[in-house]
Amino acid sequence: MRRDIFEPEHDEFRATARSFFETSCVPHTEEWEQRGYTDREPWLEAGKLGLLGWEVPEEYGGMGIKDFRYNAIVNEEFWLTGSVGLGLGVQNDILAGYFTELTTDEQKKRWLPGYVSGELITAIAMSEPGAGSDLANLKTSARRDGGDYIINGAKTFISNGILADLVVVACRTDPDADKPHKGLSLIVVESGTPGFTRGRKLDKIGQRSADTAELNFENVRVPAENLIGEENRGFYYLMRNLPAERLGIAIHAAASARRALELTTQYAHDRKAFGQPIGTFQVNRHAIAQMQTELDIMQTYVDKCIIAVNSGELTADEAAGAKWWSTEAQWRIVDRCLQLHGGYGYINEYEIARIWRDARVQRIYGGTNEIMLDIVGKGMGF
Repeated sequence: MRRDIFEPEHDEFRATARSFFETSCVPHTEEWEQRGYTDREPWLEAGKLGLLGWEVPEEYGGMGIKDFRYNAIVNEEFWLTGSVGLGLGVQNDILAGYFTELTTDEQKKRWLPGYVSGELITAIAMSEPGAGSDLANLKTSARRDGGDYIINGAKTFISNGILADLVVVACRTDPDADKPHKGLSLIVVESGTPGFTRGRKLDKIGQRSADTAELNFENVRVPAENLIGEENRGFYYLMRNLPAERLGIAIHAAASARRALELTTQYAHDRKAFGQPIGTFQVNRHAIAQMQTELDIMQTYVDKCIIAVNSGELTADEAAGAKWWSTEAQWRIVDRCLQLHGGYGYINEYEIARIWRDARVQRIYGGTNEIMLDIVGKGMGF
């Protein structure tokens, strides 16, 4: 089904993104998968090509363009080229709003040029060992001491955690707030700050080259100038920006499913059993037709959400619904694609095996799908 949400400038941007992933990422797949994190050089190359921080004002090196279609293109081409590991989505989808809308002029001058160039890799630290989806009750504390904050606590499941130069840390700054969510703030901790250490690089089922780490904060002294936004308003900022993250996950889901189906369709043409291509057997032909139709429905749904976020109309409920439905559909499609590969689908040298492993987390991160349904239900008045 033809998509009609893109303009000629988006097509040019897509060609740049595809070339970047094919030349700077795909050749390193095996190396990065075995090592568990990517090189820094592709970040710098992405910055040179304009694939980072296009929302950033021109005076700080960006293009001043707020258009989620560009986010969609980078996410799609990452999956459609078979790339791995590079956490550009964290920088572009999740953290762009924090660094462009909540920062002061001084902070912008200090951080945004490196953010756009790829010299500064970013991460956001929300989840804790005892608080995943329950952000309102996180324990990491930030106590004011003169002109500084002193941070203590631990974070886990942090994407870009190993490579990150700037980490936006969700902290409790008011332990006496009448409601837990009213006492949270967002403070940027810079790499190399005494007391800030990286824990384990987590050994994951999938997305093995996308570095995910534990972060520890032991009496980390950070200047108060590293607070972004207002003190004790952090929870509201997190809730405001989570819809963009969840839409990014839905975009990933559609692109991953498309890659899986492309590989499977070709395999069904090439692989023969009983003297004929396996795709000609009715049960397989029907499975592929069903997946293609479901993928078209998913893409249409996601594209409508992309346009809605551009117009400021995408609600938190709608973003949660898109994340839930798209990732569930992704899993059905990818799992069926692996099945159609037969025994070869279970062999790691086949890309479909990696896509299957990488897809599983989609229903967990960004808020579990059970939480997504709860958000939608509450939005309906239940």
